[in-house]
Amino acid sequence: MTKDAGQYDDHSDVPLGGYATLASVFASGAGAFALLARRRGVRLPETVPPWDVVLLGTATYKASRLLTRDKVTSFVRAPFSRRTGEGEGNEVIDEPRGDGLRRAVGDLLCCPFCTSAWVAGTLVCSYTAAPRLTRLVCGGLGALTAADWLQYAWTWTQQAAES
Repeated sequence: MTKDAGQYDDHSDVPLGGYATLASVFASGAGAFALLARRRGVRLPETVPPWDVVLLGTATYKASRLLTRDKVTSFVRAPFSRRTGEGEGNEVIDEPRGDGLRRAVGDLLCCPFCTSAWVAGTLVCSYTAAPRLTRLVCGGLGALTAADWLQYAWTWTQQAAES
């Protein structure tokens, strides 16, 4: 069987139009922020210290996990996904549903790697406009990440002691 020249993959359910819409929204948001920041005289930082990169990265990781996997944020994903399983701790596994833009948003909201680009973009814009506030928010998300790791370490320790 040969692949149709107009088909992206063998399943033909890839919502390329929806992805293009989401990419346009992302690019438009970044452009609007840049234009607004310029009009308001916001200056880009001369450098971004390595500690801030680590802080932004840790916050991006945690925020993307919260949006894509946390039980409590299921209400955000529910119109675009359905629950397919339970993950570790407070995490759940969702699968995108629907077609077109709905499916594309579902793909975005069910994928921590995909969502992290949006979170990082938001945090970088925030860091440019309000670095102290952004560091505080990122510090909170970083503390939550550390707390999660400690929770897992405690659970693993308990399980090892019981074996």
